[in-house]
Amino acid sequence: MKAPRTAATAAATLFLSSSTVATNNPLTADKLEADIKTEELQNVLWNLNHIAINNGGNRAFGEPGFKASLDFVLERVQTRFADQFDTFVQPFNHTYDKTLEISVTGPEGEDVFVISPQYNPPTLVEGGITAALVDTPVDDERGSACFADQWEGLDVKGKLALVKRGLCAVADKSILAKERGALGVILYDEVPGTNIVVPTLGAENIGRMVPIGIIPLEVGQSWKSRLAAGEEVTATLLVDSISETRETWNIISETKQGDPNNVVMLGAHLDSVQKGAGVNDDGSGTAALLEIMTAVRRYDNFPNKIRFAWWGAEESGLVGSLYYTSHLTEAEADSIRYYFNYDMIGSPQPDFSIASNENSGVGPQLLDEYLATKGKEVRHGEFGSGSDFVGFIEIGIPTASLHTGAGAPYDACYHQACDDLDNIHWEALTVNARAAARAAARLANSLEGVPPRAKTSPNLRTRHGVMQSFKRWTALAEEASNGHTCSHKGKKIRV
Repeated sequence: MKAPRTAATAAATLFLSSSTVATNNPLTADKLEADIKTEELQNVLWNLNHIAINNGGNRAFGEPGFKASLDFVLERVQTRFADQFDTFVQPFNHTYDKTLEISVTGPEGEDVFVISPQYNPPTLVEGGITAALVDTPVDDERGSACFADQWEGLDVKGKLALVKRGLCAVADKSILAKERGALGVILYDEVPGTNIVVPTLGAENIGRMVPIGIIPLEVGQSWKSRLAAGEEVTATLLVDSISETRETWNIISETKQGDPNNVVMLGAHLDSVQKGAGVNDDGSGTAALLEIMTAVRRYDNFPNKIRFAWWGAEESGLVGSLYYTSHLTEAEADSIRYYFNYDMIGSPQPDFSIASNENSGVGPQLLDEYLATKGKEVRHGEFGSGSDFVGFIEIGIPTASLHTGAGAPYDACYHQACDDLDNIHWEALTVNARAAARAAARLANSLEGVPPRAKTSPNLRTRHGVMQSFKRWTALAEEASNGHTCSHKGKKIRV
């Protein structure tokens, strides 16, 4: 692929064009769709990938690559587009975590491939934890080691629990292990190989978990067989991790035009995981929003305001979007008439999926109808809990989400170092960005088919829980700010 224009070249070109923005040029879905070009999406992703290359290989929360990504977006939306958009940066603090070193040594002294989840607590012993393994039952229907009754009769005190991954949150397994006196968990993956997806344990669980090493399925099954045969199997787990408070930011930018009480909102997360550049996850959504925004500024005469959001710290637990939604006043929440979430819309083997609920109104239909005209088979499903739509659903805002799949076979580089420029299906990204553009234009002109905010739904009753989460995260951040959490290098805090 020919290298796209550099950020500086693109800046010069778009700066010149910004002074000639059309007036009395009504916004339409057809116009906005036509303005979305594959080469411009490529240019954005080339720059995001380049940022990662120059900043330790990632654009993660708390890392230099995220700040550089923030500056890249702001250079366009806050500097070049200042005449058409009002932009503010919303700061917030969160607990930053990084595993500096992790190792698992097998019973014969062999080094075992291992990965570390986010918010993995350290092994506070020189050289790590060396202990006997205790097998835990496999339950592929309920989830292995997910419930208290599955630990009954197991003596894991002072030992390492051998647990299969799957179904429930990894943090739940670690919490149960700690409650029963285990020193750590050796978690073996549920699929073969070493392409293991990195989970997050959640900052809210700091202090409740034991250290974890995630190893390949094949190794775990081998050790399980040896334990079943009555053999004592000993392993060593070492985790050296840090935990501290760091500031990060959301970017919120909206058209100067339009009714501030009728806002159509589009969101994507700007951060990557620490392991990679995050070109699909979620550079793809970031690029789509930037190009839609670039096109919107050329038009006028639309009655409803369009707001764009780039979320920080999504990969750490949807932190930025939950911070935003939990701090909205009732009037501010009422003004957001619709939210579209775009997270991973360029997966190399795309599975076109739209998530919605009973209050999603016309949004899913708008996306589906356009994708169908392009010959795409679209699957519909309920919302899960893994992206930035969560906070909007919780406060009753009508919401829809477009997604093309995470993990094999859709995106084998999900949360991996290989999520780079070679990990994008350009046609899928383009058609999805155009679908998003058309939907935004339609609602900017008319809110027909948009239901009212679900103020009487159970969602609002969970808002207190969202706020409590932030109080808990704030307390953890204050504790972490006292120093680094290190496994065996002298500095440590209580975790």
